[in-house]
Amino acid sequence: MTDKPYSNARPVTEAPLLRAFPLRPSLLWLLVLAPVAALFDRAGTVPAGVLFFCAALAIVPFAKLIVQGTEQVAAHTGSTVGGLLNATFGNLPELIIAMAALRAGLLEMVRASIVGALLANLLVALGVSFLLGGLRHHSQEYNPNAVRIYSSTMVLAWISLALPSAFHRALESEPHLGAHATLDLVVAVVLLGLYGLFLLYSLRTHPETFAELNAPSSEEIEERPSLRWGIATLLVASLGAAWMSEILVGAAEQAGHALGMSQMFMGVIVLALVGGAAESGSAIAMGRANRPDLSIGIALGSCVQIALFVAPILVLVAPAMGQPQFRLVFSQAEMWMLFGAVLLGATVTTTGQSNWFKGAQLLALYLIIAAILYLIPAAAP
Repeated sequence: MTDKPYSNARPVTEAPLLRAFPLRPSLLWLLVLAPVAALFDRAGTVPAGVLFFCAALAIVPFAKLIVQGTEQVAAHTGSTVGGLLNATFGNLPELIIAMAALRAGLLEMVRASIVGALLANLLVALGVSFLLGGLRHHSQEYNPNAVRIYSSTMVLAWISLALPSAFHRALESEPHLGAHATLDLVVAVVLLGLYGLFLLYSLRTHPETFAELNAPSSEEIEERPSLRWGIATLLVASLGAAWMSEILVGAAEQAGHALGMSQMFMGVIVLALVGGAAESGSAIAMGRANRPDLSIGIALGSCVQIALFVAPILVLVAPAMGQPQFRLVFSQAEMWMLFGAVLLGATVTTTGQSNWFKGAQLLALYLIIAAILYLIPAAAP
């Protein structure tokens, strides 16, 4: 017989807190920048650029914790609920960013942040996920039925934003201002209703449409993490990210002027990438782990939530914040950029198979858009 001198010993496992905050070098060490950014913000004498980048770096570890929380929750709930929870918690910083900018009267930046969040999820999160997942696993298969629902919903969302924008541009005169407000309210209510129906469809009546292909079985999961710990991690990390996001917006306009960046570039590119770091990081991590269904559910589910929930909520809450009604008036450039992203995203995802070249295509479009926006001259302060 083979000796088993340690057969009665208990396996040594790390406590959840130690797993979340390892002693080895980690991005979580950047959490020390959160109180530093708060002190800089309170002092009021630190240059806006320093405060902006300090808060931006402090968001990164919170995003990493959201990734960990998503993995823990998805191990218990499956890809659909896990992706929805990640999109909800991950979009909290973006909602806080938009509301903080709205309260500051930066309406152009609010609209730019909405478009930027959609572009970041459609092109960056999916692009990097497909690229790294394809390099690691050659090709990945996922449920095409879920992608078709996400894609058709995004096409409808784009039309719902483009038509009011065209209406506002066509009827800009004073007598039609009342019609503008009415149209925005109607569109907001319809989109919120559609989002409720989307949740009903995906979670209750047709959950099989979003079933994950090749999901890991319970035998493949050696140790299922605590569901309570996963939810607590998501909640705490999302609140921390929202805290840093509000500081970020406060310094964004001055930092943009100091760096020669327009409000559109700050909103579409910089704030969107920082605010969306949580869901982007989760989508990329799931792609590398060969779970493309969950990766797509996070990225495209976040897009659906931003278009059908976040944007309409801003329309409804703006008067309560003492601001004029937030109008769904996006520029033609923003609508064309978003149209290209929706079209390319639908084209590369509806086949049910991803590879690294599809990811490169998505990232190429994002780099072109970023270059165009960066070359737009910033307005004088």
